[in-house]
Amino acid sequence: MEGVSPAPEKARSRTPRSVLFMCRMNAVRSPMAETLARSLLPAGTYVASAGIRPGERDPFVDAVLGEVGLSLGRHAPHSLDELEDDYFDLIVTLAPEAHHAALELTRSMAVDVMYWPTPDPAAATGTRDQIMHSYREVREHLKQLIEKRLKGSG
Repeated sequence: MEGVSPAPEKARSRTPRSVLFMCRMNAVRSPMAETLARSLLPAGTYVASAGIRPGERDPFVDAVLGEVGLSLGRHAPHSLDELEDDYFDLIVTLAPEAHHAALELTRSMAVDVMYWPTPDPAAATGTRDQIMHSYREVREHLKQLIEKRLKGSG
C-alpha cells in the first residue's frame, strides 16, 4: 500500500548496496542468481556469488540464461575463500548447507542473512527438455524473489 512503511523487521524497503548469493558449489543456483540480480538491481549494486566449495560450470545454466538474453560471461565456480571482497550488506543463501555456513561466517558481523530455499535443478533427470524445464523453474523462482525482496520500493 502506498504511504505505509513496513516494520523494520519485515521485508526490506530498499535495495542493498552489496549482495552475496551462496550455494553449495557456485555452479548452478548462486551464479544464476548473481547474473539475474545484476540485470535487475540498480547499476552500482555490487553482486557476487560463491559456494561452500567450487564445482564445475554447468552448461544448462548457460542455456537457460541465454533464453532470456543473459550470460554468465567468464564466470568460473569458486568458493568463499576465493572471494575478492568479504563484506556484504546481505548474504542470500540458496541451500541449507550454505545457510549454515553463512550463519557461522557472520556470527560476529552485522550482516543480514536471508535463506531462499531453492531446489537444485542439477538433480533433475529425464529428457533434455525435462531437465531444461527444471532449470527454467529455478531461474523464474530466483527472478521473482530478487524482484520482490531485493529491488527498492521506489
